[in-house]
Amino acid sequence: MAISTGGGGDATPMSDINTTPLVDVMLVLLIIFLIAVPVAIQTIDKLHIPIMESTEAKNKVDNLLLTVSTTDTAGRSAGEPGFAGASRNGECRVYFNNITPVSSQELYDDAFKRLEAIVKRAGGPAEMMKNPDDVPQVQIRGDVEAPWRCVAGTIYNVQAAGYPTVGFISTPVDPNG
Repeated sequence: MAISTGGGGDATPMSDINTTPLVDVMLVLLIIFLIAVPVAIQTIDKLHIPIMESTEAKNKVDNLLLTVSTTDTAGRSAGEPGFAGASRNGECRVYFNNITPVSSQELYDDAFKRLEAIVKRAGGPAEMMKNPDDVPQVQIRGDVEAPWRCVAGTIYNVQAAGYPTVGFISTPVDPNG
């Protein structure tokens, strides 16, 4: 270890950064993380998710059902002969009301028109907001292999079209095994 006393005849100030405090802080952080990570992992392991009975929405007819998938490795969409299952690297496919394939713009336009018709039938936005339970929801059934970019794009389009609530449909699992 060397120390500069300034008596060597060199009148220029020392411009080197002092790394000792930086190393000290990094060692303290390392020790903190070495202690905190195992505690966090044990806490997450013991997490119990509640099992709840699902109920169907009252306004099931007005809910918008969407299916999100991708093409397979050969570029075939679901429903085409020889479809081998969704591929994580495939192109996004969205099916309006679980049947009609739509592009992003068509999804936005169709969802907007559908919601506008529902609001008009209810008597306008003010009438519909008197009972928020009457506001239709979007329910997305996503393929396990569909990447998040496909699902997120679908959520963005339907929320931009005016749907405030987006939910997901999953395959129910029997809690008894």
